[in-house]
Amino acid sequence: MAPLVERRSRMALSAAHRQLLRELAESLIRFETTDGREGPAQRWLRDRLADLGFETYAWEPDPEVLAAHPSFPPVEELALDDRPSVAGVLELGRPDAGPTLVLDGHVDVVPAERDRWSSDPFEPTWDGDELVARGAVDMKSQVASTVVAALALAASAEGLDGRVVVESVAGEEVGGYGAVTAARSNPYPFERDAVIVAEPTDGRVVTATEGAAMVRLTVAGRSAHAARRWTGEDVLPHFERLRRAVGELEAERSAHVDHPLYDRFETPWPVVVGRVHAGDWASNVPAGLTAEARLGVAPGETVDEVVAAFADRIDAAADDDPWLATHRPTLERFGVQFEPAEIAPDEPVVEALCDAVAAAGGDAAPVGETYGADSRHYVAAGVPAVVFGPGRIEDAHLPDESIHWPDVEAATEVLADAAARFLAQGG
Repeated sequence: MAPLVERRSRMALSAAHRQLLRELAESLIRFETTDGREGPAQRWLRDRLADLGFETYAWEPDPEVLAAHPSFPPVEELALDDRPSVAGVLELGRPDAGPTLVLDGHVDVVPAERDRWSSDPFEPTWDGDELVARGAVDMKSQVASTVVAALALAASAEGLDGRVVVESVAGEEVGGYGAVTAARSNPYPFERDAVIVAEPTDGRVVTATEGAAMVRLTVAGRSAHAARRWTGEDVLPHFERLRRAVGELEAERSAHVDHPLYDRFETPWPVVVGRVHAGDWASNVPAGLTAEARLGVAPGETVDEVVAAFADRIDAAADDDPWLATHRPTLERFGVQFEPAEIAPDEPVVEALCDAVAAAGGDAAPVGETYGADSRHYVAAGVPAVVFGPGRIEDAHLPDESIHWPDVEAATEVLADAAARFLAQGG
C-alpha cells in the first residue's frame, strides 16, 4: 500500500490519533481471540469505546438467524456461547438528516503455532515499522483503524450530518456469526446505508469477493497386510486420479469463467485440498481416504453450481477407473459455505472510497479478491458493502504475521476521508 503514503490525505491524523491507533492495536493483539474466545477482548473494547465517547451496543450470534441461513451447518453444531459482537456509534450534526456508514472489522483470529514463531504471537513485537503478531494483518490493526478513523472524522465533521458506526464482530473466520446476525437482525435503532469492511486489501478498493464451498471427498479401497499388499486395493492411486481430474477442472474454470475484476489472477477460482487422511496402520494397505477441500466460487456463480460441477467431474473420473466405477467415491459439503458477493462501482460508498484513495495517491480502480469477507452478509441483506484496508492477504494466517505500520496510518486517513465524503453526499 506504499502509494498511499506518498501524499497525505485531507483527513490527516493528529499525533494523539496516531498514538491511540497503536495503543488499540497492541491491546487487542494481547487477547488470544481464537475461535470461541472473543468475549474478553470484546468486553474490553466496548468499555474503551465508551471511554472514547461512543454510544455502545452489543449482540450475541442469533441461533434463529444462523439456522435459517443456507450456508451454515445445523445450529447445534455451532459454538455460539460468549461470542459477543460490539459496536460504537458517533452521531454528527443532525444524525437523522444524514446517512449512516458502518466501519466493520472482526476481532477473531486463526490459531498460531507458537513453535513456528520467532516471538510470542499474542505479544505485539516491533521490527522498525513492522508490527509482528497474530492479527496484525487479519485484522486487529484494521479494527483499531476503524475506531480512530471515526474519531478523526468526528473531530473535523463540521457541517456533516449522519452517523458513523464502528463494529467489531465475532466469528468471521468460521462464517461470520456476528456479521450475519447484525446484517439480518439490525442491532441498532436506525437503518444503515452502507458498510466498509476493513479487511487487508493492500489499499485497493474491493467491490467483489469470491465465494468458497467446503467439500469432503471419501474414497474406498480394500485393506490387506503389507506383506501381501497385492491382495488389497491401495486407495492412494485412486485418489491421485481424482485429484488430477479436479486439477484439470480448476484449470478449465480459470480459463473459461471470466470476471473483469479478476484478470490479474492466473488462478482466480483456486481449489485447495487442505486436509487428507488415509489408512489406519503403517503396515496395512490403506483402505479408506477422506480429503477436505475448498472450492473457489466466482461472483455470479452459486455454491450449488460449483459443487455440482465438481461432483460431475469426480463421477466422470470414477467412470474411467475400473475400481472406482464399482466403489463410487462421494462428495459432500461440510462446515460453512461462503457465498460470493459484488456491488456496483457507482454505489455512493464505492465512489466515496475511490475518491479518498485517489486523493491519497493510491490506485482507485475497483478490483475483486479471491477470499470471502463479511461484506457478503450485508450485500445479501440489501446494504451496500465494499472492502478496504491496509496489509496484504499474503501475509495473513502465517507465522510471524506482520504489517507495515505506515500503511495502517495511511489507510486510517483514507477511511476517515471516505466517511466524510460519503456523509457529505448524503449517502
